[in-house]
Amino acid sequence: MLMSQAWRRLAHKTSALGLTGTLAIFVGSIFVVSTPTAALAATKQFAYTCTTGGPYSNTSISVGLTAPDSATAGQTFDLTVNVPSLTLTTAPTATTTVQATLALTPTGGTVSDSGAKAGAPVTSGTTTVPAGNVTYKIAVTAGATGKVSLKPGELKLGLTSPAGGTTTTCTTSSTEVLDVTIGTGGGSGGDEVVAYDCDLASGGGDADYPADVDMKVVMTPPTSATANADASITWTGTIQTGSDTLKAPTGFPTTSPKMFVTVKASGAGTPATATGEATLGTVTIGSAITLPSSVTVKVKPTTTGTVTLTAGDLAFGTSASSPVIKCLAPTTGLKTYTFTVGSSTGTPTTSSTPTNTTSTPKPTKTSTATVTVTPSSKKSKTPKAGADTGGGGEAGPDGRMFILTGTALVGAAAVGGLVMRRRNATRG
Repeated sequence: MLMSQAWRRLAHKTSALGLTGTLAIFVGSIFVVSTPTAALAATKQFAYTCTTGGPYSNTSISVGLTAPDSATAGQTFDLTVNVPSLTLTTAPTATTTVQATLALTPTGGTVSDSGAKAGAPVTSGTTTVPAGNVTYKIAVTAGATGKVSLKPGELKLGLTSPAGGTTTTCTTSSTEVLDVTIGTGGGSGGDEVVAYDCDLASGGGDADYPADVDMKVVMTPPTSATANADASITWTGTIQTGSDTLKAPTGFPTTSPKMFVTVKASGAGTPATATGEATLGTVTIGSAITLPSSVTVKVKPTTTGTVTLTAGDLAFGTSASSPVIKCLAPTTGLKTYTFTVGSSTGTPTTSSTPTNTTSTPKPTKTSTATVTVTPSSKKSKTPKAGADTGGGGEAGPDGRMFILTGTALVGAAAVGGLVMRRRNATRG
């Protein structure tokens, strides 16, 4: 990525610089590429004002803070305090060492080893003190997301034994902080430094445009995401040393100006691009634009799976559709970030398929009636002068008819009962 940035600058600048300037830029770009720490750490300078009366005669110094690009929740990282070269009021009579004590106010972490630290060595008999570094351990809060912000406070400078004693106190009025991103999503490939081609959207002429703005971009994906719900991504950008300056051109809005950040996404049914915005601070025409500390971009996956993110274009103005400045990101060679989308829970499910319910039939109660026919006890009359032959016609209907009818009813009832039992057995 850094090599491509160098060649892109050559294309913009060669005609103006000539062959000699081209060679110089090329050699410089080779040096940048060969520097292994060029994109491995973030550094910010802070201006300090110092009191007199201590061992040092400096009244103002610039102190740098250097930290890794990203850290891991629950772990520690080194914060390096870059103490510049100093001047002693009186030369020491023995070899000693600079002693520095920096007050730090971290957000999202704590200082594990606060207190005085030994810095650069000081040679006896000289008042010149070389630049040196001291290191503090910063513990990132377990489970923290987003970033760790480090705000430097009072800096005390002294000398270790045997020359110890008084200290020079330096203070800063800066409200700036050094941010270290807490890595919560997967990141792979490419370079965090994005080479943006920035120009006026109107195409009008301006001495500061087109500009080649190299920006270190870090995206922090969400720790958890579900389908059909917005997932928030934190975008941070830092313009690199040696890059062209992103300045506010003539006509740039100074009332409620905004920065619009586009992120490219793929996977899990996400839209191809998503845009977030943040309001810029005070803007002065012709001066550098200060980027917001972070911008939130939301994407909405529609299925489960893995979402892949890369840096997209930037815009500055009052509207994303009609910006004043447009910065185009390259389409290849960019660092990728990923996060996983799970299924949503707790949503009631409605089924449109009817459910058949089979009821158990009630058993049919079968009653069997037994009909008993009792023969009549009436004595038959014997006709006069005739044989005793029974009641005959006077007895009424013959008793055998009752017996026959009763037998038929009993048989019919039995057959009916058998039929009903068989039906019930079949249904069961």
